Amino acid sequence: MALSFDPLELPVASVDDHLPAVSLEELRAEALRRRFVAPPVWAPEIAVERQFTQREPTHASVLVPLTQRDEGLAVLLTQRTDHLHDHPGQVSFPGGRAEPEDSSAVATALREAEEEIGLLPSFVDVIGQLPTYTTGTGFIVTPVVGVLQPGYSLQPDPFEVAEVFEVPLSFLMNPANHRWHAVETGGVKREFLSMPWTGIDAAGQPRRYFVWGATAAMLRNLYRFLAA
Repeated sequence: MALSFDPLELPVASVDDHLPAVSLEELRAEALRRRFVAPPVWAPEIAVERQFTQREPTHASVLVPLTQRDEGLAVLLTQRTDHLHDHPGQVSFPGGRAEPEDSSAVATALREAEEEIGLLPSFVDVIGQLPTYTTGTGFIVTPVVGVLQPGYSLQPDPFEVAEVFEVPLSFLMNPANHRWHAVETGGVKREFLSMPWTGIDAAGQPRRYFVWGATAAMLRNLYRFLAA
């Protein structure tokens, strides 16, 4: 679905640099696993977007894949291809709509990740789920968090995925990198988050990746969960 505005052109309304970052100690894989086993009392900050479609609500899941690097955990994200009907060209987690054969939200996330980026489920250690997030396009999304085990490989589907890249979890869990924007569409004000990241692309060149919208909102909820 094409946007009626360009999110990259909108000014930054505010930055949440007054909020504390999650410590590196709390971002280790074992610490995250313990947090999901014994979760704190908390509530997602953003749960439902303003709806701008009449489509029937559809259940979906995404995988929040955490890969282990020497400097700490990083999140694998995808850049969607420009010709897709839903969220073309945007940064996303691997995932998609639930199918009748899926036994659970976790099964959906693992199946979709294998189909989109070639990530075998046997290399994913699922450590927990976040509350559902309902997108403006009518998807009720369950984020499934998993730590990737050594030895995994990726084979992105070129029809759906233009690129797979990594962003350090410590960057995403630092609200100093969370920027708020606002836009009015159809007489309705819409607010959203962005977390732009400058990384290195597949050709070894610096590139700015614009993490925003539903992906940024789910990462913000992960921040609230870990900071609670």
